[in-house]
Amino acid sequence: MEPVKANLSLEKWVEHQLSQGKYGFALSVLRIFFDEQTEIALKFALKRLADKGKIVSVYKGYYLILPPQYASKGILPPSLFLDTLMKFLERPYYVALLNAAAYHGASHQQPQEYFVMTTFPVLRATCKKGIKINYVSVKHIPEKLLEQRKTEAGYLNISNAALTSTDLIQFEKRIGGLNRATTVLNELAEVLQPTDFNAELLEYAPATALQRLGYLLEFACGKSELADGLYDAMGKHPINFFRIPLKASGKTKGFSSENRWKVIVNTEIEIDE
Repeated sequence: MEPVKANLSLEKWVEHQLSQGKYGFALSVLRIFFDEQTEIALKFALKRLADKGKIVSVYKGYYLILPPQYASKGILPPSLFLDTLMKFLERPYYVALLNAAAYHGASHQQPQEYFVMTTFPVLRATCKKGIKINYVSVKHIPEKLLEQRKTEAGYLNISNAALTSTDLIQFEKRIGGLNRATTVLNELAEVLQPTDFNAELLEYAPATALQRLGYLLEFACGKSELADGLYDAMGKHPINFFRIPLKASGKTKGFSSENRWKVIVNTEIEIDE
């Protein structure tokens, strides 16, 4: 229930939003509530609150509300505002790669940046007060491969363990290369089950990512049960295997592909224990 409108200041309205567990608001909502104020007066009031460290603009037309414990940082953790920001942008999304892996317990390498999958058109990265959110664009978001995690502010969509594992391999360049991706995969394998490689995943993930994933699970991580589960699922689906390099940008001549995944082993994988 909204507070009584009469004589309500913007600061009091913001405090009320926070008391309701809301950490952000759209400028369009503000305009409706304070419809008697001029645009100039509203922007001046917003600037005054921003100068006081009560709010921060994180995207054009969208503001975060900063409770006292985050005032000194001048920003909220992305987990508190990402869901509402993406709803404001009307974009489907999920938290991905290293951040999703951390939710699944693979937190050996703490990510310095936040990775979010969303649809086209491409979104520019959000860089604010030391926080960087990278948006990776994909054709569509596979809803059946997502999980919801509860946060102080509501929920977050994250990729399930199997989708996280294929994303790590497919987008390895975004997170520092194949060695880092395999190191995280090695930890993630602890929560993976052979049955996780289901029809939804095989229909969504590129065959090349699945082939590399299978090879790495088998030969770099030593997870033969998971590798067998993936191989069997790909055989039943069925998915055609083509000779592909393990390191996509590496040379392929003179390297062996004598493995069931038809992966040309043109680089050595080193896992950071």
